[in-house]
Amino acid sequence: MKVTSTTQSVTEIQADAVVLGVYAEAPLEGEADRFDDASGKLLSRLRERGEFTGRTAETLVLHGPQGMQADQVVVVGLGKKAALDRGNIFRAAGAAAKLLAARPRRSVAFLLGGDWPDVMVEAGVCGAMVGCRGQDLYRDEKRLHPLGEIQWQNASPAALAAGQVLGSAVNLTRRLVNEPASEIYPESFADIASEMAAEDGLDIEVWDEDRLHKENCGALLGVARGSARPPRLVILRHQRGGDAPTLALVGKGVTFDSGGLSLKPTDSMKTMKCDMAGAATVVGALQAIARLDLPINVLGLCGLVENMVSGTSYKLGDILKTRSGKTIEVLNTDAEGRLVLADVLDVAVDRGAAKIIDLATLTGACMVALGTDVAGLMTNNQSWAELVAGAARICGEPVWQLPMFEEYGEQIKSEVADIKNVGEGRWAGAITAAKLLEAFVRDVPWVHLDIAGPAFLEKPKPWQDTGATGAFVRTLVEVARRWP
Repeated sequence: MKVTSTTQSVTEIQADAVVLGVYAEAPLEGEADRFDDASGKLLSRLRERGEFTGRTAETLVLHGPQGMQADQVVVVGLGKKAALDRGNIFRAAGAAAKLLAARPRRSVAFLLGGDWPDVMVEAGVCGAMVGCRGQDLYRDEKRLHPLGEIQWQNASPAALAAGQVLGSAVNLTRRLVNEPASEIYPESFADIASEMAAEDGLDIEVWDEDRLHKENCGALLGVARGSARPPRLVILRHQRGGDAPTLALVGKGVTFDSGGLSLKPTDSMKTMKCDMAGAATVVGALQAIARLDLPINVLGLCGLVENMVSGTSYKLGDILKTRSGKTIEVLNTDAEGRLVLADVLDVAVDRGAAKIIDLATLTGACMVALGTDVAGLMTNNQSWAELVAGAARICGEPVWQLPMFEEYGEQIKSEVADIKNVGEGRWAGAITAAKLLEAFVRDVPWVHLDIAGPAFLEKPKPWQDTGATGAFVRTLVEVARRWP
């Protein structure tokens, strides 16, 4: 997808369509005001009649408007001007792009605002690139058609380049998640990560089953035991910070989750190709960090397994010995992601991580607590949590912190092992899962993001198709930009 800058006004620019931004509860300004004058106050009249309010991501399509070179104008709401942020711009640009992508377009000009900072332009370009791509990877007739060219008004080359990097990274994550489990499994995921690493200058290690056994990754191997697909651990490294501390990004990569012997019902299993979204998010973030050439040290680790049912599946009552030496009693084989992450987090600590963020579609309990749009955040270090939450807020990817009181840890104490992999009954399931993970980060500052809700859309948003969202790629990049 080509991304270019333009200085032409709405009446001059030649494109298949022009996108104009309008604020809610504010006078028209900039290109929207210029369009209003050229069209005989058409936009003003429509606003007066309540046809368009300017709320975030609201769209209005105008065909063949007077005084334009372009045949089509899409007006998109930016929300209240005082509340404008990267999240609103991402959603507004995505909504316009998704609407226009219903058929092929050679060129679309985005004339959304005035002299926005580069980070705002980045968010808009990223939103437009994400909005025009869908999950219809295997449809003969595509529902969405990527735009041939995006023109962005008064944008610096650096902002356009960074926006394109972010858009590509989010779409990489989405594609990995949207692919069926027959295509994305531990070995094929590792192959794609290796190709990306070679292309973008990242160092990579891939641990096969033999290496995982040598490293005593008993929890990860226990989950993988029931599948014909062997597990993998992918370790990506971006080394541009000299002797500076290392940021570790850790992702859960259960490429398909049947629930194991604690078998999921059919409806719950339909979207379980998305249970590797944490690992896919790490891969997308590392690609962006490498392409932006950030002067830092970042380690990305992806624990990759299938959780399947067979005669060799791990069983309820099994005791798994983790890489750290701690033992875990298995009381539910559908609580598998925390077992995979237990070993991967231990590797991150041993590889010298100064601080850690892990991402996982870990619990339905988090969705019960927070819904599908908000990720749960849990931590052992409040200042680190506040930095990560601040980055998420700036990017418009909401998180909400859940408590990690010691009492929750009591709920996962086992009579026969060090820890059991589920708490007591249905209560506080997201937190007890995080308390298990906390046992494997030692004293390293750590944030756990339970992205079970935001990672996958079962209903479309105005700015995004159903399926994988690529949520938190932008947040991880923002954290990396503020590191160390």
